[in-house]
Amino acid sequence: MWRTSGWVLLGASLILALSLGVRHGFGLFLAPMSGEFGWGREVFAFAIALQNLIWGLTQPFTGALADRYGAARAVVVGGLLYALGLVLMALADSLWTLSLSAGLLIGIGLSGTSFSVILGVVGRAAPAEKRSMAMGIAAAAGSFGQFAMLPGTLGLIGWLGWSSALLALGLLVALIVPLVGLLKDRPQPPQTHEQSLGEALREAAGHGGFWLLALGFFVCGFQVVFIGVHLPAYLVDRHLPAQIGTTVLALVGLFNVFGTYLAGWLGGRYAKPPLLSALYLLRAVVILAFVYLPLSEWSAYAFGMAMGLLWLSTVPLTNGIVATLFGVRNLSMLGGIVFLFHQLGAFLGGWLGGWLYDRTGSYELVWQISIALSLVAALLNWPVREQPVARLRAAEAG
Repeated sequence: MWRTSGWVLLGASLILALSLGVRHGFGLFLAPMSGEFGWGREVFAFAIALQNLIWGLTQPFTGALADRYGAARAVVVGGLLYALGLVLMALADSLWTLSLSAGLLIGIGLSGTSFSVILGVVGRAAPAEKRSMAMGIAAAAGSFGQFAMLPGTLGLIGWLGWSSALLALGLLVALIVPLVGLLKDRPQPPQTHEQSLGEALREAAGHGGFWLLALGFFVCGFQVVFIGVHLPAYLVDRHLPAQIGTTVLALVGLFNVFGTYLAGWLGGRYAKPPLLSALYLLRAVVILAFVYLPLSEWSAYAFGMAMGLLWLSTVPLTNGIVATLFGVRNLSMLGGIVFLFHQLGAFLGGWLGGWLYDRTGSYELVWQISIALSLVAALLNWPVREQPVARLRAAEAG
């Protein structure tokens, strides 16, 4: 089984590297697109915020289809829509065309090619004792894509211009479609009493820990999208060269590789809810130090490395808790619902950053909100108990 799951893990890792690597570089297009068309920062920020909202709203449905019929169809359709969205984004010249391409199409595309669907495949393929580790490896591969793609994206923009760079990225994302062949994903065979979607939803809705996880994940989305979209512009505002922002985001991606792998490893050995609380507390400390200590090139790099270790480390831990609580039969759907809250936070973080900047000329208030939300998320995750629901305990006893 582990040999088969190894091929699945390879395919999942490559797909996440492409999908998340391209997505991580969208912040690099804020300045050239806004400058060419005379937009304020809110126009581009709104389109990316909409992308995250659409991604989150469609994720439970994409996940439910993957759980029931296997992930291949969801990933193929997602990959094609993602590539089409990049092509149309290259042609966008208004709020509406940018929102359609970067917002709607890429948002739907990401729902089929990112964590909830792909980690659902990994969770079903990996043995239970290696599930957290496998999810950590796949998430780490997505992080490596973020590191590797950022310099490449910046190079494409400098070489070809922002529009042609998006066309080239569209061709790259299209490679997701043939990679689906590695995802030998088959839904779990029906049990004596197959739990319906409605029963799975009611079971999760009645579980307090499920909602605490979801609310905590809202904070993760707020922070990573605000930082990913607005950090390069923030550093330029603070009189650092534009290249510094790209390097910082690349460092986030690089150190995220180690952070997500380490989180998956730790999640297989220790209780995951306290680990999540510790991650959010550390985020509060890192952001506080970055914003209120003297800023320099090296302090920006240190922030990128520290945030990278904490960036998506929440993902294998959160999905691992969902798998423990409810099993893997509906993992993509239930993980998608939790991820919806992540994306609601992402929408707010991406849009609010641009909205407040255009009105105040500063990001300071959003940084303060990020610090406060870290503390809230730490409190929310602490009382979660990592114990299977009664249905699973009864099945094990029987």
